[in-house]
Amino acid sequence: MDIFSYSWLVFVMTGFGTLFLIGEILVNMRGLFGLLGLGFIVVYFSAYLETGSFIIMLIIYFVGILLIIIDGKLLNDGTLSTLGLASMLISVALAAPNLTSGLYGVAGVLVGGFSSLLFLKVFKRRAMWSKLTLKDRLTNEAGYNSMSKEYKKLLGREGITLNALRPVGTIRIDHQDYSAISNGQWIDKGKSIRVIQVDGTRILVETID
Repeated sequence: MDIFSYSWLVFVMTGFGTLFLIGEILVNMRGLFGLLGLGFIVVYFSAYLETGSFIIMLIIYFVGILLIIIDGKLLNDGTLSTLGLASMLISVALAAPNLTSGLYGVAGVLVGGFSSLLFLKVFKRRAMWSKLTLKDRLTNEAGYNSMSKEYKKLLGREGITLNALRPVGTIRIDHQDYSAISNGQWIDKGKSIRVIQVDGTRILVETID
């Protein structure tokens, strides 16, 4: 009997694949987790799909991984990570040979993805996740408190964009330059903006009509 006919094996392959791939994003393992995760995922897709479909579903899966990486590096608000997770779930579900296997695949991605967070307690995490994990100590010595108070004063102030916010860019308020983010919209260079929210050193702006 073909070993890949066992539905539970789908859970194992997608679970370990996602566990190690997301783990590689979260912690610095010098590519070891990445290779392990890639191996599991490639075996999964190649076992159930023809060459053409295999490539398409593999691309969809890794687009999901890419969205998670972009979220971690730029936004840190979870929006792209959610879309990335959805992309991964769709790819493994469509690649499954039957409904039962598809459910196992979806469960594997979810369990593997959330289990990868345990790596943060053991291994050195990557710097891009410091905002989400609050690893940095927000101490007076680090200058965070004084900086946060300064940024709070910007709430409601008006300024201008020095470059396009897509959605992250640079703004100028009272001859001072700040990094800011728009509320999911692209704002062109030279537009008048208003600060509508300040969270620590994160400045959220909107255009002024």
